[in-house]
Amino acid sequence: MQMIDLGGEWSLSRADKKQRIPATVPGCVHTDLMAAGKIADPFYRANETDCQWIGETDWVYRRTFDLPADSLRRDRVLLRCEGLDTFATLTLNGRRIAKTDNQHRTYEFDVKRLLKAGKNTVEVRFDSVIPYIRRQEAKRYLPNMGGSAIAAAAWPHVRKSACNFGWDWGPMATTAGIWRDIYLLAFDTARLADVRIEQDHSRGKVSLDVSAEVEATGRGKLTAAVTVTFGGRIVAEGSAPVRGGKAALRLPIKHPKLWWPAGMGDQPLYDVTVDLLDAGDALIDSSARRIGLRELKLVQKTDRWGESFHFEANGPRFFAKGANWIPADAWPTRLTSEDYERLIIDAVAANMNMLRIWGGGIYEADVFYDLCDELGICVWQDFMFACAGYPGYDEAFLDNVRAEVDDNVRRLRHHPSIALWCGNNEIEGWLTADEWGEDTMSWRDYKAIFDKAIPQTLRKLDSRPYIPGSPHSPGKCRLDYNGPDAGDAHLWMVWHGGAPFEWYYSSFHRFVSEFGFQSFPEPRTVRAYTDAADRNVSSPVMEHHQRSGIGNSKIMTTMLDWFRLPKDFDSTLRLSQIQQGLAIKTAVEHWRRHMPRVMGALYWQHNDCWPVASWASLDYFGRWKALHYAAKRFFAPVLVSAVEKDDTGLVGIHVTSELPAVTPAKLIWRLTTTDGHELAARTQRVQAPADASKRVEQIDLSDPLAKFGRENLLLWLELHVAGERVSDNLVMFAKPKRMDLPDPAITTKVKTGPDGCFEITLKAKRPALWAHLDTTGPEAFFTDNYLHLPPGQPRALIAQPTKPMTVAAFKKPLKVRSLVDTF
Repeated sequence: MQMIDLGGEWSLSRADKKQRIPATVPGCVHTDLMAAGKIADPFYRANETDCQWIGETDWVYRRTFDLPADSLRRDRVLLRCEGLDTFATLTLNGRRIAKTDNQHRTYEFDVKRLLKAGKNTVEVRFDSVIPYIRRQEAKRYLPNMGGSAIAAAAWPHVRKSACNFGWDWGPMATTAGIWRDIYLLAFDTARLADVRIEQDHSRGKVSLDVSAEVEATGRGKLTAAVTVTFGGRIVAEGSAPVRGGKAALRLPIKHPKLWWPAGMGDQPLYDVTVDLLDAGDALIDSSARRIGLRELKLVQKTDRWGESFHFEANGPRFFAKGANWIPADAWPTRLTSEDYERLIIDAVAANMNMLRIWGGGIYEADVFYDLCDELGICVWQDFMFACAGYPGYDEAFLDNVRAEVDDNVRRLRHHPSIALWCGNNEIEGWLTADEWGEDTMSWRDYKAIFDKAIPQTLRKLDSRPYIPGSPHSPGKCRLDYNGPDAGDAHLWMVWHGGAPFEWYYSSFHRFVSEFGFQSFPEPRTVRAYTDAADRNVSSPVMEHHQRSGIGNSKIMTTMLDWFRLPKDFDSTLRLSQIQQGLAIKTAVEHWRRHMPRVMGALYWQHNDCWPVASWASLDYFGRWKALHYAAKRFFAPVLVSAVEKDDTGLVGIHVTSELPAVTPAKLIWRLTTTDGHELAARTQRVQAPADASKRVEQIDLSDPLAKFGRENLLLWLELHVAGERVSDNLVMFAKPKRMDLPDPAITTKVKTGPDGCFEITLKAKRPALWAHLDTTGPEAFFTDNYLHLPPGQPRALIAQPTKPMTVAAFKKPLKVRSLVDTF
């Protein structure tokens, strides 16, 4: 097998002009134009609006390459294109090869007859999808839940990333280009066309069923030899003859080491190599997969609340903690492995164990799944259909979908992290009816895609569970898409529906796969896309970087309901984050208190694709918002939380634990006034339940609440296990705007720590709510932030600056603020 990489330096031109600029493959038109200085950064201010012509234009990529003469002596030479976005016409040495129409597919073409020894020229023309969309929309309208800068937001007419056309968190950036690898494959005799690995777990033993598909150019004896290694040591091996283009064998794994989701155990990974041998046992092709040994199941069984919806790993169930993932850049081709690594590590750092890849983006790069495998992040994988009616009546469209599913499932199915395949996002129930209408697609055509084409293709390729859409309530009445008794739910009553944060207390849905509340990003991020004159939340530029129609007004009106009017722009940004964290904390703590009835909370959303006000907990530059710090606490393996019953002064204190056994713990609670005077306190022994949540104490605070007033009291909670504080929390009896909080008088001690870090100890004389650190010097990452400081009790954290510094240089620009500093 010989591979000739065609990536690297290409040239780019408009189809109607001769001028060419340098281009990079993989890449896209927008990034090439930016690199050539032809357009300004579309993320800065409102520059995006000046770049819409790019998506309306046809583009041509071209390069020459030298082909060794011996390549043409091979039996077969294929051009393999792993990502063409989207309407591409491929030409080789002036001869047309093919036309493609699906960004999400992999294409191969036999091009041997068109190649020559020496210099060759390959050209890929990308026609704009927008004129085609407009023509198709004029013929047949397809309903959708969005809007965009083009005349009709009709993304379902093309198999292309839906959020390319704008979304309520992303820019309108209709891309084109060779966005994944492109190369020539030359081979003799045969090649491995596919490898599939299934696992059998029974009575503590694990066996691998390895099958290979072989594409041969002639007749002859072929053998597939399989080797399984762990830590560089062979743990299983065997071989099987190739018959009818296929080979299969079963290999038992001695002393199997199981793969676990984050927080439940380790993530050992095995390497499975399949070698294709000819009649003389010469190696002619090889393919490798890295796998984890695990049983990862979705369990939907009748119980006392309806029907369960929870995941099990190797037997034990687990509460799914995490967020929704969108493409991490409007132009994913410029993402690096380091970018992905940072984002997945940050998910683990926030005690997450699951990410849902949303169906309006892309099937992610291999590195995403590799990192999830390594770090124990389970992946809920949507197929790429979102928020629109799709043409299930069109057989050619269905064939395209089947091929797309085939390509991506074959690429991804070996990853232990993938827990679930899901047909679509928010079509079932939201956009379905008996017949097509202005706002609906017919059930008949919906089912043609999501009940037939996708699952029928999937069942031939993989054994993982599948659900047709999210949200989905299984049963006869699928229109009840957010049913509380079964399936998963998207709960947007607080953000879109105008319900208060306390509405979450009325929700007992079995698995919440979307819910959220927005905030602005950090001041550093906002300064990256604004001029000084833009820094007002109602300025045109700030509103341009807000794509939810109710966005900024919703943030501000809710803020005035909970907090006092912030004193300046930066305080407004930070207070919006505090508010966002409070909203999601309210929901998640409630649902975790009600496990196993509720067994999952994936908030919207983990990351951003550009600098913007959004629901993300990590902004575009990867900066942690207050929500991400809050998530680290409310997703902690052992959580102490509390809720007052109906304003009666009766406070139930709950311990939620993921530990596999009942564990002794120490509960400490303190009741103080807002100026720090302690009124009552207690330390008691409690039992953290095994994989459950339990009310461990109820205290009656009706008398002090009546005496001192609800706005003047705070209840501080701590939980210790084995001498370590594993969780702390704060109960407020009034909204913060009602509290007269004094200056907490926070002191800061900084000393040098290991690996260029600094150890910071914060201590407040009086209660400090949402104390947060920032620096006006070189940027630093803090392991904790936006935390509540009880009076007189120090809290330690670590700071990692972006460049080496002395203690004095780090401390001088260090700022610590709390809620009282926002007004």
